[in-house]
Amino acid sequence: MFNESRRLPATLVTVLDHLRDIGIDWELVVSDDGSTDDTYAIATAAARHEPRVRVVRQPSNRGKGHAVRRGVEVTRGHRVLVCDADLATPIAELARLQAVLDDGFDAAIGSRGEAFAVARPPIRRVLSDVGSRLIRAVALPGTVDTQCGFKLFDGAKARAAFACADVDGWAFDIEVLRLFLGCGWSFVEVPVAWTHQSGSKLRPGHCLEVLTDLARVRLRHGRPGRAGDPSARMRRPAGGTGSPRDPFPLPLPPRRAA
Repeated sequence: MFNESRRLPATLVTVLDHLRDIGIDWELVVSDDGSTDDTYAIATAAARHEPRVRVVRQPSNRGKGHAVRRGVEVTRGHRVLVCDADLATPIAELARLQAVLDDGFDAAIGSRGEAFAVARPPIRRVLSDVGSRLIRAVALPGTVDTQCGFKLFDGAKARAAFACADVDGWAFDIEVLRLFLGCGWSFVEVPVAWTHQSGSKLRPGHCLEVLTDLARVRLRHGRPGRAGDPSARMRRPAGGTGSPRDPFPLPLPPRRAA
Protein backbone atom coordinates (compact mmCIF):
# COMPACT_ATOMS: atom_id res chain seq x y z
CA MET A 1 0.00 0.00 0.00
CA PHE A 2 1.00 3.61 -0.54
CA ASN A 3 -0.54 6.56 1.34
CA GLU A 4 -3.59 4.60 2.51
CA SER A 5 -4.07 6.26 5.91
CA ARG A 6 -7.67 7.19 5.06
CA ARG A 7 -8.98 3.68 4.52
CA LEU A 8 -6.36 1.52 6.24
CA PRO A 9 -7.98 1.55 9.72
CA ALA A 10 -11.27 0.16 8.40
CA THR A 11 -9.45 -2.32 6.17
CA LEU A 12 -7.43 -3.69 9.08
CA VAL A 13 -10.53 -4.10 11.25
CA THR A 14 -12.40 -5.91 8.46
CA VAL A 15 -9.55 -8.25 7.56
CA LEU A 16 -8.56 -9.04 11.14
CA ASP A 17 -12.15 -9.74 12.18
CA HIS A 18 -12.56 -12.12 9.25
CA LEU A 19 -9.31 -13.98 9.89
CA ARG A 20 -10.14 -14.40 13.57
CA ASP A 21 -13.57 -15.79 12.69
CA ILE A 22 -12.67 -18.46 10.11
CA GLY A 23 -10.65 -20.71 12.37
CA ILE A 24 -7.31 -20.99 10.59
CA ASP A 25 -3.72 -20.18 11.57
CA TRP A 26 -2.79 -16.89 9.95
CA GLU A 27 -0.49 -13.89 9.80
CA LEU A 28 -1.17 -10.51 8.20
CA VAL A 29 1.77 -8.84 6.45
CA VAL A 30 1.29 -5.15 5.69
CA SER A 31 3.74 -3.89 3.06
CA ASP A 32 4.17 -0.12 2.99
CA ASP A 33 5.62 1.26 -0.24
CA GLY A 34 7.33 4.30 1.29
CA SER A 35 4.15 6.14 2.29
CA THR A 36 4.50 9.81 3.22
CA ASP A 37 1.31 10.02 5.31
CA ASP A 38 0.33 8.13 8.50
CA THR A 39 0.04 4.72 6.82
CA TYR A 40 3.10 3.24 8.52
CA ALA A 41 2.10 4.60 11.96
CA ILE A 42 -1.38 3.08 11.63
CA ALA A 43 0.02 -0.29 10.55
CA THR A 44 2.59 -0.43 13.36
CA ALA A 45 -0.07 0.52 15.92
CA ALA A 46 -2.14 -2.46 14.74
CA ALA A 47 0.94 -4.70 15.05
CA ARG A 48 1.42 -3.63 18.67
CA HIS A 49 -2.11 -4.75 19.52
CA GLU A 50 -2.09 -7.94 17.40
CA PRO A 51 1.20 -9.90 17.32
CA ARG A 52 0.12 -11.75 14.16
CA VAL A 53 0.31 -8.46 12.22
CA ARG A 54 3.74 -7.81 10.71
CA VAL A 55 4.78 -4.64 8.90
CA VAL A 56 7.46 -4.26 6.24
CA ARG A 57 8.39 -0.83 4.99
CA GLN A 58 10.30 0.41 1.97
CA PRO A 59 12.24 3.63 2.72
CA SER A 60 11.04 5.14 -0.55
CA ASN A 61 8.26 4.61 -3.07
CA ARG A 62 9.48 1.84 -5.38
CA GLY A 63 6.23 0.66 -6.97
CA LYS A 64 3.46 -1.81 -6.23
CA GLY A 65 5.38 -4.79 -7.58
CA HIS A 66 8.35 -4.12 -5.32
CA ALA A 67 6.14 -3.68 -2.25
CA VAL A 68 4.19 -6.88 -2.90
CA ARG A 69 7.41 -8.80 -3.57
CA ARG A 70 8.87 -7.63 -0.25
CA GLY A 71 5.68 -8.62 1.54
CA VAL A 72 5.57 -12.10 0.01
CA GLU A 73 9.26 -12.58 0.78
CA VAL A 74 8.69 -12.43 4.55
CA THR A 75 5.58 -14.63 4.62
CA ARG A 76 5.73 -18.00 6.34
CA GLY A 77 2.34 -19.46 5.50
CA HIS A 78 1.38 -22.63 3.66
CA ARG A 79 -0.68 -20.31 1.44
CA VAL A 80 -0.27 -16.64 0.59
CA LEU A 81 -3.09 -14.25 -0.28
CA VAL A 82 -2.15 -11.02 -2.06
CA CYS A 83 -4.89 -8.48 -1.37
CA ASP A 84 -5.19 -4.76 -2.17
CA ALA A 85 -5.74 -2.36 0.72
CA ASP A 86 -8.95 -0.96 -0.80
CA LEU A 87 -10.78 -4.31 -0.42
CA ALA A 88 -12.46 -3.84 -3.79
CA THR A 89 -12.83 -7.61 -3.54
CA PRO A 90 -14.22 -8.39 -0.07
CA ILE A 91 -11.97 -10.50 2.14
CA ALA A 92 -14.82 -13.03 2.49
CA GLU A 93 -14.12 -14.08 -1.12
CA LEU A 94 -11.02 -15.83 0.21
CA ALA A 95 -13.15 -18.95 0.70
CA ARG A 96 -13.71 -19.25 -3.07
CA LEU A 97 -9.98 -19.20 -3.71
CA GLN A 98 -9.21 -21.62 -0.89
CA ALA A 99 -11.58 -24.16 -2.43
CA VAL A 100 -9.59 -24.05 -5.68
CA LEU A 101 -6.29 -24.75 -3.94
CA ASP A 102 -8.02 -27.53 -2.01
CA ASP A 103 -8.81 -29.02 -5.44
CA GLY A 104 -5.08 -29.25 -6.16
CA PHE A 105 -4.24 -26.09 -8.09
CA ASP A 106 -1.17 -24.02 -7.30
CA ALA A 107 -2.86 -20.61 -7.43
CA ALA A 108 -6.30 -19.03 -7.72
CA ILE A 109 -6.68 -15.51 -9.08
CA GLY A 110 -9.76 -13.40 -8.60
CA SER A 111 -11.51 -12.50 -11.84
CA ARG A 112 -13.93 -9.58 -11.95
CA GLY A 113 -16.17 -10.78 -14.76
CA GLU A 114 -19.38 -8.92 -15.59
CA ALA A 115 -19.10 -6.58 -12.60
CA PHE A 116 -15.76 -5.33 -13.92
CA ALA A 117 -17.23 -4.65 -17.35
CA VAL A 118 -19.85 -2.20 -16.14
CA ALA A 119 -18.59 -0.65 -12.92
CA ARG A 120 -15.57 1.37 -14.06
CA PRO A 121 -15.10 4.86 -15.41
CA PRO A 122 -15.03 4.74 -19.24
CA ILE A 123 -11.33 5.58 -19.58
CA ARG A 124 -10.40 2.84 -17.09
CA ARG A 125 -12.59 0.38 -18.96
CA VAL A 126 -10.98 1.14 -22.33
CA LEU A 127 -7.43 1.01 -20.97
CA SER A 128 -8.11 -2.24 -19.14
CA ASP A 129 -9.69 -3.92 -22.18
CA VAL A 130 -6.75 -2.96 -24.39
CA GLY A 131 -4.31 -4.06 -21.71
CA SER A 132 -5.99 -7.45 -21.34
CA ARG A 133 -5.64 -8.08 -25.07
CA LEU A 134 -1.95 -7.21 -24.94
CA ILE A 135 -1.38 -9.44 -21.92
CA ARG A 136 -2.96 -12.39 -23.70
CA ALA A 137 -0.95 -11.74 -26.85
CA VAL A 138 2.41 -11.20 -25.19
CA ALA A 139 2.55 -13.23 -21.99
CA LEU A 140 -0.53 -15.12 -20.80
CA PRO A 141 -2.64 -16.61 -23.61
CA GLY A 142 -6.12 -17.70 -22.63
CA THR A 143 -6.47 -15.51 -19.58
CA VAL A 144 -9.27 -12.99 -19.14
CA ASP A 145 -8.49 -10.87 -16.07
CA THR A 146 -5.03 -11.11 -14.50
CA GLN A 147 -5.00 -7.74 -12.74
CA CYS A 148 -7.53 -8.14 -9.96
CA GLY A 149 -5.77 -7.46 -6.66
CA PHE A 150 -6.94 -10.66 -4.99
CA LYS A 151 -4.83 -13.78 -5.57
CA LEU A 152 -4.15 -16.88 -3.48
CA PHE A 153 -0.97 -18.89 -4.02
CA ASP A 154 0.68 -21.99 -2.71
CA GLY A 155 3.09 -20.36 -0.24
CA ALA A 156 6.33 -22.03 -1.27
CA LYS A 157 5.65 -21.51 -4.97
CA ALA A 158 4.67 -17.89 -4.40
CA ARG A 159 7.89 -17.16 -2.54
CA ALA A 160 9.92 -18.87 -5.28
CA ALA A 161 8.17 -17.02 -8.13
CA PHE A 162 8.28 -13.60 -6.50
CA ALA A 163 11.96 -14.11 -5.68
CA CYS A 164 12.65 -14.62 -9.39
CA ALA A 165 10.55 -11.62 -10.49
CA ASP A 166 11.98 -8.15 -10.98
CA VAL A 167 9.11 -5.97 -12.23
CA ASP A 168 8.59 -3.22 -9.64
CA GLY A 169 5.55 -1.61 -11.25
CA TRP A 170 1.94 -2.42 -12.02
CA ALA A 171 2.69 -5.40 -14.31
CA PHE A 172 4.20 -7.52 -11.54
CA ASP A 173 1.18 -9.88 -11.59
CA ILE A 174 1.87 -10.71 -15.22
CA GLU A 175 5.48 -11.67 -14.53
CA VAL A 176 4.59 -13.83 -11.54
CA LEU A 177 1.89 -15.71 -13.45
CA ARG A 178 4.26 -16.10 -16.41
CA LEU A 179 6.78 -17.65 -14.03
CA PHE A 180 4.08 -20.03 -12.79
CA LEU A 181 3.41 -21.11 -16.36
CA GLY A 182 7.10 -21.52 -17.07
CA CYS A 183 7.43 -23.83 -14.06
CA GLY A 184 4.40 -25.86 -15.07
CA TRP A 185 2.41 -24.67 -12.06
CA SER A 186 -1.35 -24.39 -12.52
CA PHE A 187 -3.61 -21.43 -11.78
CA VAL A 188 -7.32 -20.80 -12.17
CA GLU A 189 -9.31 -17.61 -12.65
CA VAL A 190 -12.14 -17.59 -10.12
CA PRO A 191 -15.08 -15.15 -10.42
CA VAL A 192 -15.22 -12.93 -7.34
CA ALA A 193 -17.31 -10.02 -6.12
CA TRP A 194 -15.73 -6.68 -6.96
CA THR A 195 -16.67 -3.01 -6.61
CA HIS A 196 -14.83 -0.06 -8.11
CA GLN A 197 -13.13 1.97 -5.38
CA SER A 198 -12.15 5.60 -5.74
CA GLY A 199 -8.61 6.67 -4.97
CA SER A 200 -6.77 4.25 -7.27
CA LYS A 201 -3.08 5.09 -7.70
CA LEU A 202 -3.16 3.80 -11.28
CA ARG A 203 -3.44 6.67 -13.75
CA PRO A 204 -3.73 6.75 -17.58
CA GLY A 205 -0.20 8.13 -17.60
CA HIS A 206 1.07 4.84 -16.22
CA CYS A 207 0.20 3.05 -19.48
CA LEU A 208 3.69 3.53 -20.90
CA GLU A 209 5.20 2.07 -17.74
CA VAL A 210 2.93 -0.96 -17.97
CA LEU A 211 3.77 -1.48 -21.65
CA THR A 212 7.47 -1.23 -20.89
CA ASP A 213 7.17 -3.79 -18.11
CA LEU A 214 5.14 -6.09 -20.34
CA ALA A 215 7.89 -5.92 -22.97
CA ARG A 216 10.45 -6.76 -20.27
CA VAL A 217 8.44 -9.81 -19.23
CA ARG A 218 8.33 -11.02 -22.83
CA LEU A 219 12.06 -10.43 -23.38
CA ARG A 220 13.08 -12.01 -20.10
CA HIS A 221 10.76 -15.01 -20.05
CA GLY A 222 9.97 -15.55 -23.71
CA ARG A 223 6.72 -16.51 -25.34
CA PRO A 224 4.52 -19.07 -23.54
CA GLY A 225 4.27 -22.35 -25.37
CA ARG A 226 7.68 -22.20 -27.02
CA ALA A 227 9.65 -25.42 -27.34
CA GLY A 228 11.03 -26.52 -23.99
CA ASP A 229 8.66 -24.36 -21.97
CA PRO A 230 6.85 -26.52 -19.38
CA SER A 231 3.74 -24.38 -19.84
CA ALA A 232 3.36 -25.80 -23.36
CA ARG A 233 2.67 -29.27 -21.97
CA MET A 234 -0.52 -30.71 -20.58
CA ARG A 235 -0.50 -30.39 -16.80
CA ARG A 236 -2.20 -32.00 -13.85
CA PRO A 237 -3.26 -30.18 -10.69
CA ALA A 238 -0.64 -30.10 -7.93
CA GLY A 239 -0.26 -33.52 -6.35
CA GLY A 240 -0.46 -35.36 -9.66
CA THR A 241 -4.08 -36.47 -9.39
CA GLY A 242 -6.92 -35.87 -11.78
CA SER A 243 -7.01 -35.95 -15.55
CA PRO A 244 -4.62 -33.84 -17.64
CA ARG A 245 -6.01 -30.41 -18.47
CA ASP A 246 -5.30 -28.13 -21.38
CA PRO A 247 -3.31 -25.09 -20.13
CA PHE A 248 -5.91 -22.76 -21.64
CA PRO A 249 -9.27 -24.56 -21.89
CA LEU A 250 -12.41 -22.91 -23.24
CA PRO A 251 -15.09 -21.98 -22.39
CA LEU A 252 -13.59 -20.12 -19.46
CA PRO A 253 -16.46 -19.46 -16.96
CA PRO A 254 -17.21 -20.31 -14.23
CA ARG A 255 -13.57 -21.12 -13.53
CA ARG A 256 -10.95 -20.09 -16.00
CA ALA A 257 -7.99 -22.42 -15.85
CA ALA A 258 -4.47 -21.81 -17.08
